[in-house]
Amino acid sequence: MFTGIVQGVGQIIDIKDQDKLRTYKVKLPHQLTDKIEIGASIANDGCCLTVTGFDKDVVSFDIMEETIALTTLGDKKINDYVNIERSAKYGDEIGGHVMSGHISCTATIIDIQKTATNCHMALKLPPQFSKYVLYKGFIGIDGASLTVGEVNDNCFHIHLIPETLTITTLDAKKVGDKVNIEIDSQTQAIVDTVERVLAARE
Repeated sequence: MFTGIVQGVGQIIDIKDQDKLRTYKVKLPHQLTDKIEIGASIANDGCCLTVTGFDKDVVSFDIMEETIALTTLGDKKINDYVNIERSAKYGDEIGGHVMSGHISCTATIIDIQKTATNCHMALKLPPQFSKYVLYKGFIGIDGASLTVGEVNDNCFHIHLIPETLTITTLDAKKVGDKVNIEIDSQTQAIVDTVERVLAARE
């Protein structure tokens, strides 16, 4: 389980691609290396990955075919950065919203407007996921828990404060870039349930 509060940024320092499998190594910030164990779960750009090896502050992850297909991790290159969150522990403060680390889809950034105090982004989703994105609802973007702004058709907007831009990779994003999306599970469950009930009545 994760909270969507990004704890730091890691740098990809090695990539090995094999048949239907990618292994990469990420150099973590020192404050995120405490008590790392093989088998631990760490979110990389919002995607829950299992630690397969570690040496001091360098951690290895295996990325399976389905994850490569559904997320942006298959497009990463050496020296790229990813948002990092260690899995939450019972008793931790949930500052964002409960997230599973299971990516629903990717979205494309179609507009960015920056001022001295904030950043506004517009993103386009695959049509089948648009019904789950609601004004003032929660959404996970590259592992960051964010509040949805305006929603129109297959597009939605977010507003990023300077703190979010400072501690995540979102400040470096450009128009045309893709980001990992985790739909809020409670919203998805409610929408799907209502659709089933209405369909049964018809």
